[in-house]
Amino acid sequence: MSRHDRALADAQMPPGLREGQTTMPALLRYRAQQKPHHMALREKVRGIWQGVTWSDYAHHVQAFALFLKSRGFTSGDTLVIASDGTPEWFYADMAAQSLGGVTVGIYPTNPWPELQYIVRHCRAKVAVCGDQEQTDKVLEAMRQGEGMPDMQLVLTVDWKGMRHYGDACLMSWQDALAQGRSLVQDEAQLAQWHACVDQLQPTQDALIVYTSGTTGMPKGARISHRGILLNAAMLGQVHGYNGQPLSVVCYLPLCHVAERLMSPVMQLAYGSVVYFAESIDAVTQNLREIGPSYFFGVPRIWEKLQQHIVIASQEARPWVRQVFERALKVAIPIAQRTIDNGDRPVNWRDALVARLLRWLVFSNLLASVGLDRTWVSMTGGASISPSVILFFRAMGLAIYQIYGMTETSGVTHTQCFGKSRLGWCGPLLPEVVEHRVGNDGELMVRGPITFSGYLYDPKASQEAFTDGWLHTGDVVEIDGATQEVQILDRKKAILITSGGKNITPSLIENALKESIYISEAILLGDGRHFLAALIQIDLDTVGKWAQERGMAYTTYESLAKLEGVHGLVDVAVKDVNERFSRVENIRKFVILGKQLDHDDGELTATMKVRRNVIEKKFATEIASIYGPAQKGNA
Repeated sequence: MSRHDRALADAQMPPGLREGQTTMPALLRYRAQQKPHHMALREKVRGIWQGVTWSDYAHHVQAFALFLKSRGFTSGDTLVIASDGTPEWFYADMAAQSLGGVTVGIYPTNPWPELQYIVRHCRAKVAVCGDQEQTDKVLEAMRQGEGMPDMQLVLTVDWKGMRHYGDACLMSWQDALAQGRSLVQDEAQLAQWHACVDQLQPTQDALIVYTSGTTGMPKGARISHRGILLNAAMLGQVHGYNGQPLSVVCYLPLCHVAERLMSPVMQLAYGSVVYFAESIDAVTQNLREIGPSYFFGVPRIWEKLQQHIVIASQEARPWVRQVFERALKVAIPIAQRTIDNGDRPVNWRDALVARLLRWLVFSNLLASVGLDRTWVSMTGGASISPSVILFFRAMGLAIYQIYGMTETSGVTHTQCFGKSRLGWCGPLLPEVVEHRVGNDGELMVRGPITFSGYLYDPKASQEAFTDGWLHTGDVVEIDGATQEVQILDRKKAILITSGGKNITPSLIENALKESIYISEAILLGDGRHFLAALIQIDLDTVGKWAQERGMAYTTYESLAKLEGVHGLVDVAVKDVNERFSRVENIRKFVILGKQLDHDDGELTATMKVRRNVIEKKFATEIASIYGPAQKGNA
């Protein structure tokens, strides 16, 4: 970035943001003062998108904060939110922070025992629940075992079905907000709220994000205002957010650091409009209605969007399908050449053909998933197949891979225009983080965006760092010339066969998931003579395949047992085997008889596979591959 460009960016950023000398409630107040009547939030109510201005946003926060203050909530206290993404999530989050408290998000899918563990661990005093289902889990957790002794107040946003509830700790969100609004009318009370915001320190904890817990109980990562705001500021700077009209769809759980960064925090930094998806199932429909300017999708979302486009083309008239397939066949090599050439067409012919194909063939398909007006698309949270990236690039949509973790407040590396090499995650965010590789190949990072340690766990906090460098747990390769990073796999996930060969599971698993018929793949082989895999078929695409052949099924289990499904997967496995060395070939596989589920403990709340659980729960399937005598780790 030139000195002129940097000066222009600084002028457009809110005061103190770039220097890490502000807080999220202070930025909310700044936005409400600068552009009070501009739109901040949009939510669909009875089929119509309703708007909330920056002024309204701030007034809701002030009212709820003063209500909390009247109930004894003060600096250092913790508020938990168990809800899907809604404006009330934002209001509660900012209100708690404005008083010097911290917010902890609970995944809406978490069962009550997991909720109880997190709430007990963080010692939360107040819970905000989205609806009856979430309220029931909180109340059940309060009754079971040792309960939640610190919990004093439970607020519910949607009171439907709860008229008969009589728990003393329970109160409706609307009643709480009404009390807060009456307090806002008192100038002395409002002045106290402004004083609280002024006293906030950028280095103090703003939120606690509990890790997904793939290898044990989740740990609470303490993230400061400075850490996550600097992250948003630099990520937006790299992608040119300054001065642009921005809109985003909030659809992932806000307790995940990625959605927290991309929606509320990025909004405070750059003034974007946040649209709340009606549900995860309605994301595609909502994307079509909104046409966001930037979009973050975990790999599974991009895979689903790709499937949506492919299935739509297959269901079209024969000549339309043929046109799409031929256009894609021409466009994918052009996309590959363009990426290899620093995101610039290698010649005028490629540029012309790519533009014509997008205009004549691909633009309507991108519009069908609401991404035709999106100019920055990102993915992260897990590895993604290069074929998915190439598919969308061929259609004219560049997806930039980012890398980071909860403990780095979100992002440490990001691809951008000119640096989008397939399979890599781009160079470092400028100015706020540096990296190095340990002797064992592990990526280590340090900078002001790293977290402040794990809540109430000094031992784990100390083990997370070595001489100020944070251990990421990922084995990587760094390009010395460009400082781009390639993630090879989790350090603990590397398989070592009985012959001593090191295998990177994610490369082979991602290759398998390139098949539209495979939803999940778990590679086996640690301490064993050969590689094998557990396969979860894709219910939608395999179901469509079965329907086209008149094959009846009722459930995932019955679909998985249909004659021909094994052969369908076998073709995909053989295709993948041709791309890897013999020692990396999958000799056998088993199709799982059930879908992996968070409620059954097989997946984390972020849909990551718990390999140690898989090894135990599917011991019979694994024994059918290796025999009962061979034991190892998945």
